[in-house]
Amino acid sequence: MLEFLIYLFTFIIGSIIGLLYSYKQHGEPFVVNGLNVVMCVISIIGWMMIINGQFSQILVAIGLFLVGFVMGERPGYGRLETLIGLVIAVIVYVLINLI
Repeated sequence: MLEFLIYLFTFIIGSIIGLLYSYKQHGEPFVVNGLNVVMCVISIIGWMMIINGQFSQILVAIGLFLVGFVMGERPGYGRLETLIGLVIAVIVYVLINLI
């Protein structure tokens, strides 16, 4: 039970920090300006830690923080980065478990 509270807490803290970072970075209304590579890499790393770090609570907590950071951006930002990170992490998980 305590580990789930830690996971929830790290995700919420990541979301709050991501929102503050996003407001500092983007002062304008939502403008589609392509893929944010840095956020995409953070999302890929976070999802990889969540999906592939099943036996390490620390890796899952850090992964939830990173994913929360990307998902917690201002509305409209971070959607594509989150999707790409999730798809790549699932593909890697399937490839690792097939071999």
